[in-house]
Amino acid sequence: HVQLVESGGGEVQAGGSLRLSCVASGSRNCVGWFRQAPGKEREVVAIIPSGYGYPYYAHSVTGRFTISEGKANTVYLQMNSLKIEDTAMYYCAASRRSCSPSPTEFDYWGQGTQVTVS
Repeated sequence: HVQLVESGGGEVQAGGSLRLSCVASGSRNCVGWFRQAPGKEREVVAIIPSGYGYPYYAHSVTGRFTISEGKANTVYLQMNSLKIEDTAMYYCAASRRSCSPSPTEFDYWGQGTQVTVS
């Protein structure tokens, strides 16, 4: 079983930055950040494999967001140059299967943290 706890959301002006944190306990093949805006489907933002491999980024955030894994099983999502369209609930998720960029591949989810860009 994998437990995930997110933090770091908030409200920021367009062009600003936020850093989200996710503490992930338990073994997993990868950790991803997803987001869901009101009335829209949940979409992948970024995925980082545990161990070897390269991170994956959605086209909409490439060059602005960075996913990384730090100490104490913490995965970060550094978000720069935020846009109004980045406003959403952001979820951390873990997969013990593939690291395909689809929410259906991820079995474990955190409670979410709200990011609002105005």
